[in-house]
Amino acid sequence: MRASGVVDGAIAGAVGSAALNVVGYLDIAVRARPASSTPEESIGRLAGLAHVDLGPEDRAANRRTGLGAVLGYALGISTGAAFGVLASGRRLPPAVATALLGGGVMATTIGSLATLRISDPRTWSRSDWLADIVPHLAYGMAAAATLNRLRPPSARCG
Repeated sequence: MRASGVVDGAIAGAVGSAALNVVGYLDIAVRARPASSTPEESIGRLAGLAHVDLGPEDRAANRRTGLGAVLGYALGISTGAAFGVLASGRRLPPAVATALLGGGVMATTIGSLATLRISDPRTWSRSDWLADIVPHLAYGMAAAATLNRLRPPSARCG
């Protein structure tokens, strides 16, 4: 295992996470929809399972908000790092890398929400799925492009 695969993948995951957030916030602005509460709910559920007291409710709400955002970045960065290791030395077409990265982080997110019983994807509408797929596709595209750019020219895709 090359350490550079982990580092390059983590960098790519961070860039992908930023792209996912930009696309998500643009969707909020364009459709005037409320922000998702699932990151905060995830932190609340995880804190409860771990028996961690987040403090009085006014402070706990702020902690859930902050930790929910950090959790999203941690998921995106770790997914990129894992992909960087698994794809190290392989030349994947950009579309394949995009699908694997975006699909991987989306599957992990949705799986977590279902496992924690925060959301049931089986009940999602078409617009719910689109609102989730588009930012994750942006994650995959940005992470794949960044990872490709960080590789030596002989190992680049496409």
